[in-house]
Amino acid sequence: MLVVDDNRVIRQLIRVNLELEGFEVVTAADGAECLDVVHEVRPDVVTLDVVMPRLDGPHTAARLRADPRTRRLPIAIISACTQYEVESGIAVGVDAFLAKPFEPSELVRLVRRLTHQDAPPPLGLDGRHGAAGHAESARG
Repeated sequence: MLVVDDNRVIRQLIRVNLELEGFEVVTAADGAECLDVVHEVRPDVVTLDVVMPRLDGPHTAARLRADPRTRRLPIAIISACTQYEVESGIAVGVDAFLAKPFEPSELVRLVRRLTHQDAPPPLGLDGRHGAAGHAESARG
């Protein structure tokens, strides 16, 4: 996880709530810092605030989408989520939005959905969930 917000308190709030759920979290103070570290960190999801110094959320998302290495990286905007913010986010390929203020459970649910951790395990060939279904069907 890469959490990008210019407000230190918000960064910490998001980080702590996600770490309590077992996510590894790195933070950045703005979009420019995000672009500096994203290839080194290789996060599963990036969360972006909209209004930030140097490089705002929508421009950061557009740069992530333009780079072949991060084109498919799930991006969520966490902000006031005004109509303008949502429209500009959709225009650059943002995957999800979460309005501030938010409940920690909403944040965790959003990140799990973007990392596909909310889905049940895939069905085995015998129609059962999990590895046992795969192992049994492989044996015949």
